[in-house]
Amino acid sequence: MKEQLQNIKEQALKTIGDCVDVKQLDDLRVKYLGKKGELTAILKSMGKLSAEERPVMGQLANDVRQSLESFIAQKQSQLKSALMEQRLKKETLDVTMPGKQQAMGVRHPLNIVLDELKEIFRGMGYTVVDGPEVEETKYVFDMLLTEDGHPARDEQDTFYITDDILLRTQTSSVQIRTMLKNKPPIAIISPGRVYRPDAVDGTHSPIFHQCEGLVIDKNITFGDLKGTLETFAKRLYGDDVKLRFRPHHFPYTEPSAEVDLQCFKCGGKGCPLCKGEGWIEMLGSGIVHPQVLINCDIDPEEYSGFAFGIGLERIAMMRYNIDDMRLLYENDQRFLAQFR
Repeated sequence: MKEQLQNIKEQALKTIGDCVDVKQLDDLRVKYLGKKGELTAILKSMGKLSAEERPVMGQLANDVRQSLESFIAQKQSQLKSALMEQRLKKETLDVTMPGKQQAMGVRHPLNIVLDELKEIFRGMGYTVVDGPEVEETKYVFDMLLTEDGHPARDEQDTFYITDDILLRTQTSSVQIRTMLKNKPPIAIISPGRVYRPDAVDGTHSPIFHQCEGLVIDKNITFGDLKGTLETFAKRLYGDDVKLRFRPHHFPYTEPSAEVDLQCFKCGGKGCPLCKGEGWIEMLGSGIVHPQVLINCDIDPEEYSGFAFGIGLERIAMMRYNIDDMRLLYENDQRFLAQFR
């Protein structure tokens, strides 16, 4: 047994010394010192020895184990050091090399314009409010005098979830909710996403953004509406901006008007963007219909007001001379980087 222990020690020291791989070293450790290893097998046969021989062989076996464990630990340290040195040589970092510039995100042009719009109206005393995008028909249509049978309620113009629930087609529903919760004076804007099944082209999208405005107070006139919108347009586009008010009809305002901005691309001469008209529709507006006030428990004999709805995409297009609305949704980094 003594010779066996000595042979195992000599053989193990040699093979461990020749080892060049950490995994191979671990395999050798298991081979000699594991539960089924060669040294363990010899120790299991010590029961056959006499009482006088067992302490001597036991001490010798422990010495062999300690020698091998110590040598394995030393070899493992050497192999790890050599491996680290190899990696350091291979992965050398030249600190004098110029760094790579990290791509930074930028604010989307719609967010830029929306923030400008909020700042302008807040400066005029307005409060920014929001409301649900999945809305009840009574807030989107019924209380705004858009009765059953109106074209706006047709399934081809509206995304219905149920007969009474839909994706809002306008943020005017927020105006109704505000008038039901608050009494005049009221001056709010309500920006947000709206949904209509429009065909996608350079100026239309099934998902777009609106900013509705509402003012309710005593002695509000159409002149207040016109002055507000002209002030807003000049603050956004400059004093040279040209607006055009056209008579129109909205169920919830009377009188009503659509407001156009002179086409920024052709200067009013006519082009594909403005469809040859020289003007681009910017928003709808009008004096709040008395029945809408009555629906919200506001006395139309005492109060009046105006409302307007602005298309945020069209504002951004005119603000930055963008000739195709689809560019705002395609996430083309070359396009968005221009707004850095």
